[in-house]
Amino acid sequence: MFFFGQQNVASNGTGEDPGAGFNVPTVAEEEQPQQAANAPEDTTLKLTVPKMDRINGVTVPDAAGNDEQALRDYHAIHLKGTGWPWEEEANVYIAGHRLGYPNTNSFLAFYDLDKLEKGDQIILTDAEGRRYTYEVYEEMVVGPTDVHVVEPVPGKNIVTLQTCTLPDYSQRMIVRGELVDVS
Repeated sequence: MFFFGQQNVASNGTGEDPGAGFNVPTVAEEEQPQQAANAPEDTTLKLTVPKMDRINGVTVPDAAGNDEQALRDYHAIHLKGTGWPWEEEANVYIAGHRLGYPNTNSFLAFYDLDKLEKGDQIILTDAEGRRYTYEVYEEMVVGPTDVHVVEPVPGKNIVTLQTCTLPDYSQRMIVRGELVDVS
């Protein structure tokens, strides 16, 4: 069920701003990884998730977890300070709204994240056209202060997708995929 506030924006169930309580972690400057030698100059990524209706080649900029303008204007953001697909043992952390704002790219962008199952594909493409294919291996729900989900997983190169849970948006739904191919 969708709740709309007085300003015709989707709500997270609080009756307020749909971004309120979205709870994207922030990463401190000293925790940010160094850029790899093979990193493209333009770090903008494209995201495709075949099992998600609205996520097909969408632009994913690098932004802070509290950058509500980026979360409004784009389907998702790459959380500033987390890994990149071209790095070893990276956790490429991408967050998108469950509801978002009507008439924007954020609207319902990650609504169907819960459709993903083990073995499903998540595809990232960098600005130079390299394609990184991940296979879903883990799904979980965590609390809004559970920031361990942004940390790298030893021995793995992963992508993490985050959105809020239904019906109250009080928790975070996390889906992780492990890198299986680069082309």
